[in-house]
Amino acid sequence: MDDIKRDLEEQIPVLSEKYPCVLVIGPRQAGKTTLLKRLMGENRSYVNLEDYEERRMAKTDPVLFLQMHALPIYIDEIQYAPELLVYLKIAVDNGAGPGTFWLASSQNFPELTALCESSAKGVAVCRLSFLSQHEMYGRGKQTPFSVHLNGLVQRKQNHKAADLGEMYERIWRGSMPKQSNGGSEDWAAFYNSYLQSYIERDAGELVSLSDKMQFRDFIRAAACRTGQMLNLHQIAQEVGISDDTARRWLVVLERTHLIFCLYPYQDEKLRRAIKAPKLYFADTGLVAYLTRYGSPEILMNGALSGSILENYAVGEIVKSYALSRDCRFWYYRDKEGKEIDLILEREGWLCPLEVKRSANPEQKCTRVFSILDKASLPRERGAVLCLRGELAAFNSNDLMVPVWMI
Repeated sequence: MDDIKRDLEEQIPVLSEKYPCVLVIGPRQAGKTTLLKRLMGENRSYVNLEDYEERRMAKTDPVLFLQMHALPIYIDEIQYAPELLVYLKIAVDNGAGPGTFWLASSQNFPELTALCESSAKGVAVCRLSFLSQHEMYGRGKQTPFSVHLNGLVQRKQNHKAADLGEMYERIWRGSMPKQSNGGSEDWAAFYNSYLQSYIERDAGELVSLSDKMQFRDFIRAAACRTGQMLNLHQIAQEVGISDDTARRWLVVLERTHLIFCLYPYQDEKLRRAIKAPKLYFADTGLVAYLTRYGSPEILMNGALSGSILENYAVGEIVKSYALSRDCRFWYYRDKEGKEIDLILEREGWLCPLEVKRSANPEQKCTRVFSILDKASLPRERGAVLCLRGELAAFNSNDLMVPVWMI
């Protein structure tokens, strides 16, 4: 699927006509290089900082590096030479023309954040995730997920329906471009290779790993807790590391986009909310591999099938907002154990969503949505994301939305 059309594909040329610098950031093997090379045309020079000689020059003599390469330029894996960013900022601030610099990075790091914040009007930031199910199986234009009926009807037309078995095939297969269209016999070998490469080339750049197998165990322990509230002390004890080490390693996973966290919705009128974040992985195929579910059928019947389904649903909703900045994502859980899996905060409204591993969820699972009636922002229609085949409703305020429609 390297040649699949990405939802971001139409946005980058538009941004390149407005901003001197376009930054595409996302996890390793999300398809950043494939996408940007396809778009860059013949006049743009290309340099990959995984090349040691290019990296050495960029780090030791950034001025010479920029003089050696014709503009406009696409600099891949910019995280390997943060020293360059000071000079790129100077060029942007001094009036570099639109589209002069294209950058791609597999990591967030302080210098990159500083460039984006200090040159906000000169740098356009695009986030490229792994493939969405819309990109893999859908058609038409991607739109942000919402519970508005017109939008859901459009999603029904643009997305490919999937029954229970096919949904777990999608979840198990994962969404990395190089794997999602491959044969199942290569699945384990692919993810094993991916992890080795990730630990050597991404994590190894950020932290000294005296025991790389222990770090791999840390990733596996985190995967076993996907969709759950984060308990770093518990993970640290299981792996045999200190809480401080576990905290540093979690930051590495976040900075390299292997995981993301949902933070609890906080409101002064909801005083009993728990403050711990929930943990999710960027790719459910990797979670299935780490938790040793060797086939979609085993995953579908496994103890973590519900948690990994939630990971998939939440991840797909987040992906649907890749081209939009008007939504914030939360969850809710209080000290009585009442929980809302996902809350969308958009356009001044709160939209509660539950994820259920059921084709016929019970209406009582929507009762928890009423908690948000006490919040400062108004609550709109909610929905249960489930494994049924068609869109349905409990009533006018609570819908049942198939996961394949996200």
